Amino acid sequence: MAHQATPVGRARLGRTFGPEPTAVSGVVLLLPGGDEVSGRRPSPLLATASVRALGRRLARAGRDEGLVTHVVHYRCRGWNGGEANLARDAAWAADEVVRRYGDVPVCLAGVGMGGRAGLRAGGHETVNSVLALAPWLPEEDAAAPPEPVKQLVGRQVLIVHGTNDGRTDPELSFRLAARAKKANRDVCRFEVHTDGHGLTQYRDEVLALAEDFVMGALFGRAVSRPVRDAFAAPPPLGLRMPLAAGFKPSRR
Repeated sequence: MAHQATPVGRARLGRTFGPEPTAVSGVVLLLPGGDEVSGRRPSPLLATASVRALGRRLARAGRDEGLVTHVVHYRCRGWNGGEANLARDAAWAADEVVRRYGDVPVCLAGVGMGGRAGLRAGGHETVNSVLALAPWLPEEDAAAPPEPVKQLVGRQVLIVHGTNDGRTDPELSFRLAARAKKANRDVCRFEVHTDGHGLTQYRDEVLALAEDFVMGALFGRAVSRPVRDAFAAPPPLGLRMPLAAGFKPSRR
């Protein structure tokens, strides 16, 4: 596919989910999916559809902690090869958090191509955690450098992938997680058996897992036993952790 020119424009943060707290103590930046190659600007409504339920869930869970949740609106839909537009926009959004709220911890939470953007931009100094749901990752190519993982050192990382995902290969996210785990023990990955790209079959469990991880990473809440076990287990066990039906987040 021919490369399409990226339009001149600016990324922006969407409105917060729910009322903004008086004192902000943590931020989640939601990174919607995108395309491998595209210069088109994303539709704001369609772009937020994949992360809206997650945003509402996290905003409710973290309201008392001072959590703010924003969707990142990209300049264009495409990653576009070496331009890595979505990752650049995620890094810009982290800079914007510092400008607006000061030195608070940030979780990058991405879906599909947004998951790749979060993993790539995870080295930003204000980011302490990355949540990647069904991340799109490039096919491995001996002639090209592998997707980087060193930027994730010092961050807590959770990858969630359906085993029947026909759009983003779950084996590629496993391989990336395995490489990242060698440099950073705080990496884990859950598999949602028989679920597809949208992770809709076990939607409630996926949202509960996301809440459990994010509240633990940003605010130090105790996480559930399965998440603790996944972080502690050596590969491949902690990178192929099954997400059990009925999973519930840990409560204070």
